[in-house]
Amino acid sequence: MKKLLSLPPNLVNCFHDITYTDPEEWFCTSDPIGSKLGSGGGTAWLLQACRNEGKKDAMSANPNYQITADLNEWVGREKRILLHAGGQSRRLPAYAPSGKILTPIPVFRWGRGQRLTQNLLSLQIPLYEEIMQKAPESLHTLIASGDVYIRASKALQDIPEADVVCYGLWVDPELAKNHGVFVSSRKNPDQLAFMLQKPSVEKLGELMQDYLFLMDIGIWLLSDRAVDLLVKRSVDNGKLKFYDLYSDFGRALGTHPQVEDPELNQLTVAILPLPGGEFHHYGTSREMISSTLAIQNCVIDQRMIMHKKVKPHPAIFIQNAITHCPLTAENSNVWIENSYIGAKWNLHAQNILTGIPMNNWTLNVPEGCCIDIVPIGENDYAARPYGFNDAFRGALNQAETLYQGTSIIKWLTDRGLNAEMIVHNEDLQSAQLFPVCHSTEELETVLRWMINEPDSANGKEIWSKAKKLSADELSAYANLKRLTQQRETFRKDSWTSLSKNYERSVFYQLNLQEAAEEFARFNLPLPQPLPETTPLMTRISDAMFRAKTLQLQGANAEQVKHEEDTAFRLMREGLTSTVNHRQAPSLSIYADQIVWGRSPVRIDLAGGWTDTPPYSLMEGGNVVNIAIELNGQPPLQVYVKPSKTYNITLRSIDLGAMETVSTYDELRTFNRVGSPFSIPKAALVLAGFHPDFSIEHFNTLEKQLQSFGAGIEVTLLSAIPAGSGLGTSSILASTVLGAINDFCGLNWDKQEIGSRTLILEQLLTTGGGWQDQYGGVLQGVKLLQTQPGWNQEPMVRWLPEHLFTNDEYRKCHLLYYTGITRTAKGILAEIVRSMFLNSTEHLQLLGQMKQHALDLYDAILRNNFEETGRLIRKTWKQNQQLDAGTNPESVAALTQKVDDLCLGYKLPGAGGGGYLYMVAKDPEAALRIRKILMQNPPNNRARFVEMSLSDKGLEVSRS
Repeated sequence: MKKLLSLPPNLVNCFHDITYTDPEEWFCTSDPIGSKLGSGGGTAWLLQACRNEGKKDAMSANPNYQITADLNEWVGREKRILLHAGGQSRRLPAYAPSGKILTPIPVFRWGRGQRLTQNLLSLQIPLYEEIMQKAPESLHTLIASGDVYIRASKALQDIPEADVVCYGLWVDPELAKNHGVFVSSRKNPDQLAFMLQKPSVEKLGELMQDYLFLMDIGIWLLSDRAVDLLVKRSVDNGKLKFYDLYSDFGRALGTHPQVEDPELNQLTVAILPLPGGEFHHYGTSREMISSTLAIQNCVIDQRMIMHKKVKPHPAIFIQNAITHCPLTAENSNVWIENSYIGAKWNLHAQNILTGIPMNNWTLNVPEGCCIDIVPIGENDYAARPYGFNDAFRGALNQAETLYQGTSIIKWLTDRGLNAEMIVHNEDLQSAQLFPVCHSTEELETVLRWMINEPDSANGKEIWSKAKKLSADELSAYANLKRLTQQRETFRKDSWTSLSKNYERSVFYQLNLQEAAEEFARFNLPLPQPLPETTPLMTRISDAMFRAKTLQLQGANAEQVKHEEDTAFRLMREGLTSTVNHRQAPSLSIYADQIVWGRSPVRIDLAGGWTDTPPYSLMEGGNVVNIAIELNGQPPLQVYVKPSKTYNITLRSIDLGAMETVSTYDELRTFNRVGSPFSIPKAALVLAGFHPDFSIEHFNTLEKQLQSFGAGIEVTLLSAIPAGSGLGTSSILASTVLGAINDFCGLNWDKQEIGSRTLILEQLLTTGGGWQDQYGGVLQGVKLLQTQPGWNQEPMVRWLPEHLFTNDEYRKCHLLYYTGITRTAKGILAEIVRSMFLNSTEHLQLLGQMKQHALDLYDAILRNNFEETGRLIRKTWKQNQQLDAGTNPESVAALTQKVDDLCLGYKLPGAGGGGYLYMVAKDPEAALRIRKILMQNPPNNRARFVEMSLSDKGLEVSRS
């Protein structure tokens, strides 16, 4: 999805270099120099600049460049996100040179998978991408502001078809008065009546009797028609003019528009409250700190806060910095970024310090004083002290009312400088106030004069003789590559400090993939090994971080594998510690009886992967799945009977294989690659037929079986092709455990059988989650949910079966064996590694999948067949976002033939092949699907298999 950015001119020249972004995905330009286009005209300019990217230079040289007639056709080709971030940043001087949109944002103390390199832009984009993915095909353009961070803590609602869709927030009138406001009738709350700009509290009070209002948060989706009209209103005689999206275009929208414009008045407009919405503005110095603090406090449950550190004051933020100066509770509203603050500095409150290079200064920074050092050219620096509340607006004769207390104007006038010499009554943004220094020594001297020592002759002399730049010129001439390089140098030190102080830092909750890349890039030594007393989850994260770092540093494969194996071993230890290992099996049937276990298989409808450790251990999982029988039978069956010889005989009907086990060592080889009897061997070990898992001690397996009273014969039947995607191996393991449980009188219920299946798979080192076994062991349609922690026993919420068993819908559920070999093992390993490494993208998507399971649960609960089918389609799309390998070309070619006949479809399990589950739009569509695929099979193994909902789950009976 293409991102189009309107940025300050200086940032445009190096944006891709300093952000490491792909120019194919990220297009950036600036408004024509000297032209004020507004958000509407700026949108038209940005679209046209991207459309004519090859002619960008010609457009920049000519602000009157003609808008081409074919823009509308180009707009309709693909979806895109537009961000307006080209402002002067007068009220947030600290990030004016690099643009507010690149403001570094501290890692959230409650968040997992965030990046140490994150900024306002990287935090904004995921929500906008999610909105555009959910938007109807008719909406290709999203417009947003670059100085806000907007969060949606709940799932997005459906987005309706409309020419304009705007998101808003329910807020108090006192806040709404400073923003645009969407007003809608109480009778039609989703439809815009009219839009107001910064209405008074009194006005909103008058409206509340008959109307509702939402604060505009700057997220607008436009149809191609709406974009075309916006561009036309921004052009006068073929030339761009000032036109505002909000006060001009917006006020002409709605059923009772404030501005008469016949074409715009006819546009349909939908207003959506952002679910669980939060609006964090980064427009001013004060807001930068207050918004960051508000984000940190979005979660105050201490159980959810991962690092155990209490700051002297909650409003102290330090990042990408080296700080030796002590801070106390008196240092409120302090922001230190990309800076070196030595031990001889003295800070107070309301201090923002940015861009300060390595130094040995002695500096007292008064309360309310902020310092920004801007690199100029290859070696120079510009010193910009300013007041915490400075807004850089107005002329000097307004300074006394605009700047109370600490401010740059006050400091200079207090130092006896003639007012005319300072600004000549110009706009303060263009006043040349900030000296360019040639060394850090000059910087110290001039700063001490400007903020501490008004009588310093040296400081005054340096300031007087130095070339001075205005705030505008600082932004225009800043060497942003030097600024970024300095930030990365300080961050290099931060990586070492964070890893060393992991107990009180955010290190192991960060995106460890990025951490490994940075350790390799800077050739940093790995942290010291963690003590065994460290929490197990931290040790697991550490092992996978080491593996990834060693791999990137070019270490040999054996070292990498050792660390990876350590991560998986520790996770196995954690999971296996949740059950009582020791068992005392005793023969509980007659000598001529047979125990017969049988189970259905499962289809995961939503939330698959959220059940997989380590994600489920960290966040808990939500899965909706169904238990199904094939061709009228439970396809997985196990027979256990006593034998007269004191050994264990294992048979597989479908594989035609047999093995006799006579010793503990032979039984313990369950993790041997290629063994057809790994599952029953591991199940018998878990049942207590091995010294590691037995309460009683026996010298040999034969002695134990003699004490038991019989040998054991276990026969398996799996009436499903290998790699089905129906949870076969996990459910077969549960069926074996269920049958042995009855045979040996172990008294496990279905919940414990599911838990022990998870342990069994850990013993086999095959990994996997818990939804497969619970999906088959437990009957019907259900939502399975677990909480974070090592004990992953899901709570079950059964759902009505109407949509799957009623005659109206039963025929619409189709199961087709594709005959295509699955490659799930590789998919599983790669995704699990990403979970271990706190991959930002993977964790965000898994969070969405977890919520999606609740959405499907709700749709089934409401017996909404169409929505259920559409949500199953979304599940398949999410699986592909997680890993494109789940949908190989051979499968895509197959689904393309029936796509328009299905509400939804997916490959159960990890994907890659096996079975294809389809939800036809209606019984007639189901018949057409059958006809199409029967006439055009992908291979000679492909076939339809009759499926029916299982109302029993795992059954165990005796002859």
